[in-house]
Amino acid sequence: MNDSHWQPRSEEVLRDQRAAYDDMRQRCPVAHSDFLGWSVFRHEDVTRILEDPATFSSVSRHLAIPNGMDAPEHQVYRDAIAPHFAPDVMHQVEPVFREIARSVMATFSGMDEVDAAAHFSEPYALQVLCAYLGWPLDHWEQLRGWTHGNQQVAFSQDREAGKHLAATMSGWVKDALDTRRRRDEAALEQVSAYVQSAIEDRREHHDPPEQDVTSRIMATQVHGAPLSDEQIVSILRNWVAGHGTVAAGLEILVQHLAGDQELQARLRTDPSLIPLAVEEILRADGPLVANRRTATRDTEVGGKPVKTGERLTLMWIAANRDPDVFDNPGEIRLDRNQAGNLVFGAGIHFCLGAPLARLELRVALEELLAATTGIELATDGEGQREIYPGNGYSHLPVRVAW
Repeated sequence: MNDSHWQPRSEEVLRDQRAAYDDMRQRCPVAHSDFLGWSVFRHEDVTRILEDPATFSSVSRHLAIPNGMDAPEHQVYRDAIAPHFAPDVMHQVEPVFREIARSVMATFSGMDEVDAAAHFSEPYALQVLCAYLGWPLDHWEQLRGWTHGNQQVAFSQDREAGKHLAATMSGWVKDALDTRRRRDEAALEQVSAYVQSAIEDRREHHDPPEQDVTSRIMATQVHGAPLSDEQIVSILRNWVAGHGTVAAGLEILVQHLAGDQELQARLRTDPSLIPLAVEEILRADGPLVANRRTATRDTEVGGKPVKTGERLTLMWIAANRDPDVFDNPGEIRLDRNQAGNLVFGAGIHFCLGAPLARLELRVALEELLAATTGIELATDGEGQREIYPGNGYSHLPVRVAW
């Protein structure tokens, strides 16, 4: 296929992204478009890019810690943040996540038909994030509006809208930081000035830090100095965006189980298989379409010349369905070797929050299957899928038996 035929925002592609990317992987595994730069579809090519961060940079236009950094700074910040996803932290928050899952399901308990996206996946994933960070659970709806807007900006490439959205989210996160620092004071008009004064006030009075993740992030040091407010906002903003992907992943999992009664029954009988199912289903049908890199020198990918400064878009959901790596890639096999699974990336930028995402998804499915006796797709079909850069569902009607 000629590069000029690759139109990632065309109706044909957006109607079924997986099928379109599968086709491109076979026909033109490295294709160019004005929208995405060089799109890379084959597992071999994507993996090679991931393993060569010196040639393919992850640095973004805006501060993004640590995923938008290159070595050596990337590793420094990654090491500083990694303890927040340690096994003991995951063990500590798991009971809270279970309670949130049960609370969310209580809002639609007894209903014959529910929208698994609106009623379950989004409120669960974003309330879990709020709980993890020590924020009020009712803030989840504000986060939902931001994650939806973030996807729309990525698709339209509206830079002014993107700037406004980033400023809105930064202000919201700073407000959350303010709450940690000065619970009893109202926010001042100048948020940044208030945050700075709150930091100085806390240091002056030596207030003991609260034991939630936000407070621990505030106490984190890099190069012997605490993170700045700009850096904290960057970290938390990325985590919020990542939880839009977690919600999409949960939607995909529910859709697959509702459409595969045999697999659903198997997981009900043996919940220990749920982690395997999560990895395998999201390999075959991933929630995140792609990530970007930038060439630092003239090079080639898949036989195509790539010049210094050109963008490359790594098409995760195409690479994870590459038949050269995964036999019968569309088939869900719980005994499949997951060594090549890229659902959480690979290389130095492997998803730092993977332990948290895996925990959230496992707990959600365990609680959903335990609370119900059956889930199946509703009569109007599998639902309405999201479009680039997401691959979840904006509407997923399912029938539930209790």
